Amino acid sequence: MIVRIMGEGQVRLDDSHLPVLNKLDDELLAEVEGGDAAAFRGTLDALLAAVRELGTPLPDDSLEPSELILPAADASIDEVRAMLTDDGLIPD
Repeated sequence: MIVRIMGEGQVRLDDSHLPVLNKLDDELLAEVEGGDAAAFRGTLDALLAAVRELGTPLPDDSLEPSELILPAADASIDEVRAMLTDDGLIPD
C-alpha cells in the first residue's frame, strides 16, 4: 500500500504492518475524541514514526496514487479531528 504523510512524501508499506498501525490509530482516535492534546501528540508522532520506519520511501518525483493519507507531523488535534472517520485515519 502507498501511504502519504502530508508535507513529507510517500512510502510503500506492506499490508502486514497494518495491525501495528491500527493499534496506534485506535489510540489516536480515542485521544482526539477525549481532547487529550498531550497524549495525541505522542501517539501521532509514534504513528508517523512507525510508517517511516516500516515503509520504504518513494522518490520525490513519484506520482503513485496514495491509498492512505496521514496528517503532517505538526498537525493540530483539530486538523486531525477533521480527517478522522469512524475507523480513525486507517480503515480496518
